Amino acid sequence: MTASFATQLLGWKEARGRLVPNTADTASATSMTLAAAVIDNLGVARGRASDVPRDPGAALEQMTRDDLSARLNAATSERSWAVECGTLISRFEQYRHLDALDRLVRSQPELRVTIGMDYLIKPDVTVGIASSSADAVAGGSAVETFLHAVVSCKWTIRSDRVQNIRHEFGQMIRHRRGRQPHLVTLTAEPLPTRLASIARGTGEVDATYHLAFDALDHAVAEVGNREQQDAWRECVEQGRLKSYAELAPTLAAW
Repeated sequence: MTASFATQLLGWKEARGRLVPNTADTASATSMTLAAAVIDNLGVARGRASDVPRDPGAALEQMTRDDLSARLNAATSERSWAVECGTLISRFEQYRHLDALDRLVRSQPELRVTIGMDYLIKPDVTVGIASSSADAVAGGSAVETFLHAVVSCKWTIRSDRVQNIRHEFGQMIRHRRGRQPHLVTLTAEPLPTRLASIARGTGEVDATYHLAFDALDHAVAEVGNREQQDAWRECVEQGRLKSYAELAPTLAAW
């Protein structure tokens, strides 16, 4: 399925005097073909620039936050969900110790060489679960928020973005104290070979979700070459590439 807000983000934009899909790599004919087919499959009108954000990456984060918050709260009332953008991981129970580490490193500059300072991460979208007031009272402590999931939103996929995702998630895996959050990527990238670069499993990323999964599925079948079809089939059949529509139910049940 396709995200309910996909057509608010995907469309046509003007570039050097012509209309191009706003997810396409204009230097790649294959990317242009697949991205155009995705937009056609979404029913977006051709021939004019679409009413889409100039910065779709920021809008993707905000719309994902709002949509997940609404869907998770509708799915279950047994949990107190907190879905936010740009929140430091040290605000969550598994990473609260990083504040003390940060103070120590800042007070002793020589530690920066040994430890570095890339442990205080602000993920694009965080999904937290707050302990209930009853639990807090029973435990005699303040309400705690656990990091349930992180969604790294990348409008498209490039090699540097793949490395950034893996590095951030690797840091979160190593520094956690307690259960690991669900670490996923969300993207609108139209090229399956580029999706494969992040979807293929190496341990840091649990799954990659696509904003317009069904539209791209049809586009790959209709106009994709053999290389793109093979990459798409590999990622989907391995369960590494999923529809955005599966994300909220997965988080609610996990």
